Formats: sequence, structure tokens, C-alpha cells
Amino acid sequence: MPDSHDHAQRLLAQLRFPSGDEPQAGTIKNVAPQVYWLRMPLPFQLNHINLWLVEDSDGWSIVDTGINMPETQQHWEVIFANALNGKPVKRVVVTHMHPDHVGLAGWLCERWNAPMHMTLGDYMSSQAIRNGIVDGAETRGTHLLANGVPADQVEIFARHRGGYSKGVGPLPPSFERLIHGHPLMMGGRRWQVIVGRGHAPEHASLWCPDLNVLISGDQVLPKISTNVGVWPNEPRADALSWFLDSFARFRALPSDALVLPSHGFPFVGLHTRLDQLIAHHDARLGEIAAAVAQRGEAGATAWDMVPTLFPRHLDNNQVVFAFAETLAHMHCLETRGHVTRRTGHDGVHRFVFAKPVPPPTQRDDDSEVFDVV
Repeated sequence: MPDSHDHAQRLLAQLRFPSGDEPQAGTIKNVAPQVYWLRMPLPFQLNHINLWLVEDSDGWSIVDTGINMPETQQHWEVIFANALNGKPVKRVVVTHMHPDHVGLAGWLCERWNAPMHMTLGDYMSSQAIRNGIVDGAETRGTHLLANGVPADQVEIFARHRGGYSKGVGPLPPSFERLIHGHPLMMGGRRWQVIVGRGHAPEHASLWCPDLNVLISGDQVLPKISTNVGVWPNEPRADALSWFLDSFARFRALPSDALVLPSHGFPFVGLHTRLDQLIAHHDARLGEIAAAVAQRGEAGATAWDMVPTLFPRHLDNNQVVFAFAETLAHMHCLETRGHVTRRTGHDGVHRFVFAKPVPPPTQRDDDSEVFDVV
């Protein structure tokens, strides 16, 4: 598994980063006509999120909100006081349901009496998780035990529960739906909605042909690989296949588009980055398939394969996402016919090797798990 800093730097060197240094907290930076970059802190190993402002003649559009914590609100207030030229916020656009993206949507919408735009799948999922409608203890326990998590380790996953509602304030009771292929007007220009799946139920990226700019959210990041996981409320999801299949929608965009990601730096090299991400996941799939093959007819559970995908030390929070991502890789291998599922009398799903994974067409990256609360 590649772990060289030099290798990571070579991968980044294949991309171009034209926007310079990141803006300081409480400030904004122009990166394209009427499009501005700002950053908010996150209380995790991944310590920041990029947010975006698009200027209209009579106001502003906010794209993504930051996590629900007082520090984020304070930075927003500084921006409102110093950077908006006296114009109001007209809309709040949320790419997807994760707390760093939707956490302050309710506060911002109420603060400005502005509508929220979001996909239906992510709005309803956010409401369900925040209000405890999904991920009950029984459902979660059944899912974990069925995929090989030892009974004495299930409590690790229970500790993680409740973090979502801390990071996401009450959502607006109504919203305006983002639909794939339908335009959203911002800055006097049409932004096409591109819906991807796998990282979130219906992740919305925004593409402006007039500017050659893509607000990619978490769907395409320049340095890390977005967490793609299988969760208890959808235990047979093939999230990784859905995620990789979504790349076809981005292949249609120009290779020289300016990509505005939620983490890292704005970059040029969209098609190159898609190739890198595919190679990364193909390599991980190959490693897991080989490890399953070594188990012979006994097979392997998703829990067995977590150290193969993530050989480094994981804290309790990271274990939750590492397991979900490992299971996503197992399901992708099953869909592609590289492993076969066998469910024992104990109800545990074990996967048996069927055929090897072809090697990736290029050397993969060494992306880390993407920690999302």
C-alpha cells in the first residue's frame, strides 16, 4: 500500500492549483467572476471545510454552511458585517446532508429569511437522522453483528450515535428541491445540478458552463478520498459502485474546469483526479480480494477486512467510518463477481473469493479515510 509522502506529492503535481493560499477565517477570496471562497474550522482531524459565496446584483447565494458550533457562527457574522457590501443572503444551497455542509442551514435561513435548496434524498435523510428516526440500537446492532463485528465491540459504534444532531441545528421546515440536470440561477448564471451517490444519498454538485467552474462538494476532492460507507439503515447498499458510477457525469465536463472542492484547494485537472480516485479504489479492491482469497473456504467478514483496508491505528471515531467503508468495498466486490456472499446459520455474512481483481491502470493514491460526523 503506498505510504510515501513523495508519492502523494507526485499525484498532487499532476493537478494545478491556481487560486493561491486559502482565505483566513472571517474573510472571503475571489476565485472566479462573482464566486468567492471562504473557510470554516472543523473540530476533527480534517480541520476545515471550504464554503462558497456567489454574488448577485441584489444579494448573495451561500453554498454549504459549516458545522453547527458557535465559532462557525461568529466567523459568519464577521463575513456578514464586512464582506457582503450591504446586500442580503438570498438563498442557502446545501450540497448534501453531512454536518459540515448542512449544520448551520437552519440558522442561516432564519437569519436571512432565505430559502434552503437541497436534494430530496439528503433533506429527508438529514431530518431522519437528526430526529432519531433511523439508526436505532437494535437495527445498528443487527447490522454490525451480521457483518462480523464482535459483540464486545458494538459499543464503540453506539458511542458515535448522537454526534449528528450536535453538529446539525434544526433544519428549515420547508426547502426547494435540487434535481439532477435542472438549473439553479446564481450570480445571473445557470448552474446545472449534478447528482452523485455513494458518499451521500443524493449529493448535489453545481456546474456553471459560462464560468467553466464546478462546485464539487465532497464528490471530487483533490487530495483525500471521500468516505463511502454502508450504514445500518441501508445494509445491502452498494455505495462504492454508486459512487464510482457517478463519475461518468463528471467526465462530460471539460478537463480544464476549475473545481471548487469542499476540502483542500481549488484545482484544475478534473479528469486526472477521477482517474486517480478510480485507481485508488481499484487497488483497495484488489488488496481486499487477495486477503479474502487467503481465507479459503472459511471466507472473511467485513470486520475481518478492516485492517487490510486501514492498517494504521484507528481511534474509535475512525473505526466507525473505516468499517462502513470496508463493507462498501466488500459489496462492490460482490457486485463485480470477485467474491461470493455466504450467510451462515449464525446469520453472519462471510465472503469467499471468486476471481481476482485486475490491477489498476495507473498507480493509485494513498488517500486516508475521510472522517465525517
